[in-house]
Amino acid sequence: MTKVILKSGIKKRIENNHPWVYKNEVDYIEGDFKPGDIVTVYNHKNKFIGKGYINPKSQIIVRIMTRNINEEIDETFFRRRIEKAYEYRKLVMPGESYRLIFGEADELPGLIVDKFNDYLSIQTLTLGIDQYKDLIVKLLVEIVKPKGVYERNDNSVRLLEGLPEQKGYLYNEFDPLTIVDEYGVKFYVDIAEGQKTGSFLDQKANHHAITPFVKDKTVLDCFTHTGGFALHAACHSAKHVDAVDISEEAIELAKKNAALNQVSDKINFICANAFDLLKTYADQKKQYDMVILDPPAFTKSAKKLENAYRGYKEINLRAMKIVKPGGILVTASCSYYMTPDLFRQMLEEAALDAKKTIRVIEYRTQDKDHPILFGYDESHYLKLYILQVD
Repeated sequence: MTKVILKSGIKKRIENNHPWVYKNEVDYIEGDFKPGDIVTVYNHKNKFIGKGYINPKSQIIVRIMTRNINEEIDETFFRRRIEKAYEYRKLVMPGESYRLIFGEADELPGLIVDKFNDYLSIQTLTLGIDQYKDLIVKLLVEIVKPKGVYERNDNSVRLLEGLPEQKGYLYNEFDPLTIVDEYGVKFYVDIAEGQKTGSFLDQKANHHAITPFVKDKTVLDCFTHTGGFALHAACHSAKHVDAVDISEEAIELAKKNAALNQVSDKINFICANAFDLLKTYADQKKQYDMVILDPPAFTKSAKKLENAYRGYKEINLRAMKIVKPGGILVTASCSYYMTPDLFRQMLEEAALDAKKTIRVIEYRTQDKDHPILFGYDESHYLKLYILQVD
C-alpha cells in the first residue's frame, strides 16, 4: 500500500487523533496511487499513524479513516461504522429526525447523512468518500430501513475535490416535503430544496432550551431563518415575538411553520437586515424581555476572522442595549474559527462597551447528534450562551 510520510518538526496534531493531513505536512510519498486510493500515513520516524483516502487535488491530501493498521476499508468497515453511528443516535436522540452521520466525528470523513422521519438526505463531499456512495446507500437501506434516500450533493465544496454538483433520488422516489417534530414544535422540511441537506438540525435542543424563560415575555429573534427559536418561544406562551430575517424565502417558510403550529397571531415576521434593525431599535431605545442572535457563520476561514469578530461584537452590543434590565440574551456562533475563548472574549468586550453586566445562565454547544470528537477541534463549532443582562 502507498505510504505517505510526514515531515519532521510538524505539530503532533495528526498523531493526536486529528483526521486531516495537509499537503504541506507531507515529506514524500512512496508508491503509485490514483486519487481516491486508500493509503497509509506514517510519521518521519516511520511510525504508523493511520489509513485513509488520498486526493492530491485537495489541500487536505489525506483524510484518515482508521488508526488500526489491520482494519481494511471495505464493506465490513462501512457496515460497522454506520451501525455504530446509528446505535449512538438511537441512544442519545429523541424523535425520528437527527444527523445520523457527522463526517469525521463518526470516523467517516466527507460523509453527511441526515434523517428526517423515514427519509435520509446524504452528502458525499469528497472524492474519497464519493466513490463508496453506492455501497453506503446500500448499507443505509439495510441498516436504517428508510423509505427513501435523497442526494444533496449540490454543494460547492465538491468542486474543490474535482467533483460535480448534483442532487436527486438514490433510493425510491418520494414527496421531499415532510414535517419534523422538535420537542412538540413542528417544522416543514424540504429535503430537495431546503438548506444543505434540507434543514439545520444542530440547534434543535438549543431551540427548546429557551422555553423556561419565555412565558409572557416579548421576544426578538434575529436571523430567524425558518423560525426555529421564534416558534419555540411562541409555542411556549411568549406574549409576542418579532422574528427577523433578510431572506424573503426563509420568512415565507417560517410563516408556514407558524401556521402549522397555530401561532401566527403571536409572531410578527419582518424581512430586514438584522444589523440595521438592531441599530434602529437601539437608537429608538426599544426593549424586549429576550433577544436571540443566531447568525450564519460570519467567516469560514481564519483570514476573515478579524472582520467576523467585529461583526459578532456589533450585533451583540446592540442586542444588549435593547434587552430589558434583568432580561435574557441568547447568542450563538456557528463559525469554528470563532473559538469558544474568542466568543467569550467578544461578549465580555461587548458588555463593557454597552455598560452592561452579563451573567451566564447556560453555555451550550450543538445537539448530541453532532458529536464533538477530542483531537478534532473542528467538530466543536457551535457555541451558544443564554445570558442575563443587567
